[in-house]
Amino acid sequence: MSYLEPTEFVTKMVDAGEAKVYMSTKDTLIRAFMAGATLALAAIFAITVAVKTGSPLLGAVLFPVGFIMLYLMKFDLLTGVFTLVPLALIDKRPGVTVNQVLRNWGLVFTGNFAGALAVAFMMSFILTMGYDTDGGVIAEKVGKIGEARTLGYKSHGLGGWITIFIRGMLCNWMVSMGVVGAMISTSATGKMMAMWMPIMLFFYMGFEHSIVNMFLFPFSMIMGGDFTIADYLIWNELPTALGNMVGGFVFVGLPLYYTHVKMSPERNL
Repeated sequence: MSYLEPTEFVTKMVDAGEAKVYMSTKDTLIRAFMAGATLALAAIFAITVAVKTGSPLLGAVLFPVGFIMLYLMKFDLLTGVFTLVPLALIDKRPGVTVNQVLRNWGLVFTGNFAGALAVAFMMSFILTMGYDTDGGVIAEKVGKIGEARTLGYKSHGLGGWITIFIRGMLCNWMVSMGVVGAMISTSATGKMMAMWMPIMLFFYMGFEHSIVNMFLFPFSMIMGGDFTIADYLIWNELPTALGNMVGGFVFVGLPLYYTHVKMSPERNL
């Protein structure tokens, strides 16, 4: 699979983070929109497979196709830029400031949300024949997911909020392993294999992904989920995004950077 050593691909991670900071507003928004839309389609695809086959594992096995497609097209997810862009800052790349990092995150968040929301409306329209029917078992399933992953957490108070935050951390630990994993190979096949495993893991384990949730919860509300926008933001999207930010950077970006780019001197035996 044309394997690259960590000392090679971690430098590519920093380069990628720098490139995203310098990308134009137009290109950043378009790539983020397409990433959000593609991942949303993958999510409803995986849910449909799980519902129709009765196998959540099969849905998880197939979900990574969306992540692979968007990555190969070089579209940007918030979870990925959470990990890559700060590396350009701590590496002191020219022109990369805290404000530039926050600008990139804000643009990617906006584009991801717009793309996911667009797919939520399109899927809700076709499932209900233009909102003329109830949407069937898929809509019912997603409605229950939305309620369980907002009101279910809310019922546990602070413990529930922290649970979402930790699930968000674990999620982007795995998602970022997929992002970085794609850099260890120069072949398309090798990139796909490296991405598949951690993405399947996070989806099957029910970890919280902020962009998947940008689709899932608006779609659930359209389909009749009994929770509010405030419930969604406070009891899912906010702690999930914060957890994603911490998980990807702390568990993937920093360890790789400080052990393969800013390595300590070797010990004298």
